[in-house]
Amino acid sequence: MSVLETIFWLAVLAVATPFVLYPAVLCMLSRFRSIRETGTAIPTVTLVISAFNEEAVIGEKLDNALALDYPADKFEIMVISDGSDDRTDGIVAACDDPRVRLCRQVPRLGKSAGLSRFCPEANGDILVFTDANSIFQPDVLCKLLRHFDDPTIGYSVGRQSYAHVDQSASADSENLYWSMELLMKAWESRLSSVVGADGAIYALRKEFFEPLAAEDINDFLLPLKVVAKGYRGIFDPEAVCFEDAAPDFNGEFRRKRRIVNRSLRAVLKVPSAMNPLRVGWFAPQLLAHKVLRWFCPVFLIIMLVSSFVLALREASGSGSVKTYTTILFLQLAGYSIAALYVIPFFRSFRIVYVAYYFLLVNVASALGLGLLLSGRAIGVWKPER
Repeated sequence: MSVLETIFWLAVLAVATPFVLYPAVLCMLSRFRSIRETGTAIPTVTLVISAFNEEAVIGEKLDNALALDYPADKFEIMVISDGSDDRTDGIVAACDDPRVRLCRQVPRLGKSAGLSRFCPEANGDILVFTDANSIFQPDVLCKLLRHFDDPTIGYSVGRQSYAHVDQSASADSENLYWSMELLMKAWESRLSSVVGADGAIYALRKEFFEPLAAEDINDFLLPLKVVAKGYRGIFDPEAVCFEDAAPDFNGEFRRKRRIVNRSLRAVLKVPSAMNPLRVGWFAPQLLAHKVLRWFCPVFLIIMLVSSFVLALREASGSGSVKTYTTILFLQLAGYSIAALYVIPFFRSFRIVYVAYYFLLVNVASALGLGLLLSGRAIGVWKPER
């Protein structure tokens, strides 16, 4: 096997690992671990709602939060308004429940800056982070917090489900991706710790909250630090919230670019999370589930270029087996199917918009990587509503 062929097959392996090999191996290994018994802890909790110009949803969110099935004397609600200039603050201030507290940050500095400023003032032993448009099922707090009777648990993550998945191609594509993500979260949690959290629904011991830089992604960096300290993260599929997916592919593109850029920064800030001697199975989980996926566009380019050169060699040779020519054709066919999305007639075909979504996500990842290499950080953004 030539050097170029070796490079090609290594790139194939790198692309296949996060999407095929890792889920299969993870599923198999997790079966050798017993399912952890759920606890009965009822700690004090602060529900932290991050908001920027959320007048359309903040009222419903507060009603939802106040109706949660949890002892009223054990939880409070902290709404961190990041320089909102619409009616968000007024709606929150008008709430007459003493458990609701408005924390206004002026000027607008970003979500992470708001969390760093106000979370230390929280009264709960546990912080539960959520978004203004995430609607909890009534038993969410009971499900999320029951795990904290185990002192080795540092954070717990709930299951975010996308609503209205049949209303747009972008929502359906994201839901297909998210369905596999939820399976992997459950398997990871059973094997060691779930990789990362979900800003829409996760709980963290307050003692593990640390100040964040403006570009930090709290639901990835903080869990990495918890695992690096020797604690675990649990995924609870019974703790459910509902949220709409990004309304179109453009919104999904911006979100993925931001996530890749900020999440890679988080890994660089906690390199010990990649050390298996320190964190055990979590290190290969982080590599296979996240890091290789973020670098997927690089590997796809390597596959395309190397297979093209190898196909030219096959064309000039006398052999009857055209392995690399066939592989090149399959790659070009996949990209062609994705490109059909620009033609309105084909946009309703699932194979077309799913292929387009895969291509779009990888372009977004490439731009996120590029921003990181250029030293640019994303600290403030507009929520995709």
